[in-house]
Amino acid sequence: MTGAVRVVLVSDTHARVIPQPVWDAVATADLVVHAGDWTDLATFEAFEARSRRLLACWGNNDGAELRARMPEVARLVVGGLRLAVIHETGDARGREKRCDAWFGPGSDDPADVLVFGHSHIPWDTTTPGGVRLVNPGSATDRRRQPTCTFMTASVHDGGLELTRHDLPPRPTG
Repeated sequence: MTGAVRVVLVSDTHARVIPQPVWDAVATADLVVHAGDWTDLATFEAFEARSRRLLACWGNNDGAELRARMPEVARLVVGGLRLAVIHETGDARGREKRCDAWFGPGSDDPADVLVFGHSHIPWDTTTPGGVRLVNPGSATDRRRQPTCTFMTASVHDGGLELTRHDLPPRPTG
């Protein structure tokens, strides 16, 4: 891929109805990154069908059928940026140190950006070793967060410009 690459980042969709703003973003994206916990094959196949390119991993709630379709850690070089995606990174305490060991400059297969999920908590930090850690939150299950979220990004010349999208509450009743 050359030039600016439009990316959508999602995680933890948990077989729920995907909000239209996410599908609208997917429709214009060059790459969709999903950090696991699909929980059903239909959701994976919907993303696969609608995405120009999909970089995805499985999560702790994904069964054998999904695990057979994607890796635990997926990787891709995009716009000069080494991307990795994994579902779980463990507890927030010590996350940066663990991720530096797993994905930092001294690791076997370093990444510039690690997209992860599991917590449903939007996250954007950089480790002491220089790995950018990004969690898009969940577009379908806000848990203890004020809103459901996903992220979009522009990748160009090895850089990542990230935008968080807070979704409106779902209608009830």
